[in-house]
Amino acid sequence: MADLYLKALESERKALWATCRLKGLPRDTPERERIAAIDADIAAHKAKQAGGKQAGGKPAGAKAPAKSAGAKKGGAGSAR
Repeated sequence: MADLYLKALESERKALWATCRLKGLPRDTPERERIAAIDADIAAHKAKQAGGKQAGGKPAGAKAPAKSAGAKKGGAGSAR
């Protein structure tokens, strides 16, 4: 699933950066300061995402549900 918050931050940063380059704005302008703030937000968000996920996409200690040995392939309600 797409991370809409991250996409919105990156889109805003891209638009601000284009404006700054087009106008030749110096570093101390509000637009450039907002870009720095967005960079920090993006880094924090990515760190939060990386810290919350383990390898394989499952939380640590999670196991797959065990299937019973006598279960049929068709499921519970499949009488033929």
